[in-house]
Amino acid sequence: MTRDAVIVTITGIEELHLAKLVDDFIELLATSREVGDPAIDRLTPTPYPDDADSAADFAESTRDDLLDRRLADARRTRGSLGDVTGDDLAEAEALRTRETTVPVEDVDAWLRTLTAIRLVIATRLGITTDEQTATDGRHDVYDWLGYRLELLIQAADEADEGRKV
Repeated sequence: MTRDAVIVTITGIEELHLAKLVDDFIELLATSREVGDPAIDRLTPTPYPDDADSAADFAESTRDDLLDRRLADARRTRGSLGDVTGDDLAEAEALRTRETTVPVEDVDAWLRTLTAIRLVIATRLGITTDEQTATDGRHDVYDWLGYRLELLIQAADEADEGRKV
């Protein structure tokens, strides 16, 4: 880590999968803005769950702005990952550890994006608590993103402590 950036240590295959998740999230935000998609609705909660008219008015006035901010955050996150593409990584390349540099000013965008992707996955899979598990591996990506979030928070905290010195 440096004073101006947080270093995220990640394997090649993890970086590839994270880039794909962010790409899919960008596509979702760019193409699915209709009310009624439970994942998008989860990303744009209403403060009026018991008042349909107020909830609709609130959504009409805030939904697009909130989704635009989430889209901008996701694009910043994707930009930090660089040009990661392809499915045919050689085993050595897939397992090689890399250091991805996240500028300090992009850390919050990363945190919001990874959290939002977890919300989408949770909604699609019906996950309502972190304690839920599935034997078929469907929760693995959700859990892995939680692990990545925790590591990013720790690295950001360490970088913040370094800036205070």
